[in-house]
Amino acid sequence: MSLENKTIIISGASRGIGRATALLLARNGANVVATARNADDLNQLENEGDGKIVAVAGDVASETDMQAVVNTALDRFGRIDVVINNAGYGVFKNVDEITVEEWDALMATNVKGTFVLTKAALPNLKAQGSGHIVVVASDVAKRTFAGGSLYTASKYAQEAFMGALRKEVRPFGIKVTGVYSGLVDSHFHDKGHGHETSKNWLKEEDMAESMLFIVSRPAHVVIDEFMVHPLEQEY
Repeated sequence: MSLENKTIIISGASRGIGRATALLLARNGANVVATARNADDLNQLENEGDGKIVAVAGDVASETDMQAVVNTALDRFGRIDVVINNAGYGVFKNVDEITVEEWDALMATNVKGTFVLTKAALPNLKAQGSGHIVVVASDVAKRTFAGGSLYTASKYAQEAFMGALRKEVRPFGIKVTGVYSGLVDSHFHDKGHGHETSKNWLKEEDMAESMLFIVSRPAHVVIDEFMVHPLEQEY
């Protein structure tokens, strides 16, 4: 399916996987409405988008901000075809070291944010009888590890949210895809992008290519789950 003039909203688009995905989708003809909290980074992304990327700064956990993102997409392009819930970050500590503030903040972005943006777009998707909701989770939506209680809890929550959502919206012709990635060489990890230890991990561009593949399937095809790892990562 061609992405020419399809409208795609993507959160967490100011850097990392989100930024790479926004640029690749725009290069393939999509109109991309990119949102994140960092307005300066978003504006730089918009400048690189050759007129195909519209930046709307906002907090993904804010109902007001995400409604503004949806309204911008509808006002500028008349419809929404895909929503990519990509915003998220990690805190990796033992349970007794995690503060309540850290718990609340991470859950607000990773879990509440997925709900808020999806909810804002759903009425329009239902009314048009089509659409695609993508949630960029992690392979830790299906496993746990010591020091990962907070992050894995957020990803398990996204997994459960997707499972219920998928059953609700399929009768409306709306697709739901969960993306479960392994290790990605990005700013997300404590040693930062491009470190020697992560040279054989997935690249941000690999994830962007995966997203392009997922959202460009024919209308009758839905990829319910997409799991991808670097070869060196045990699975």
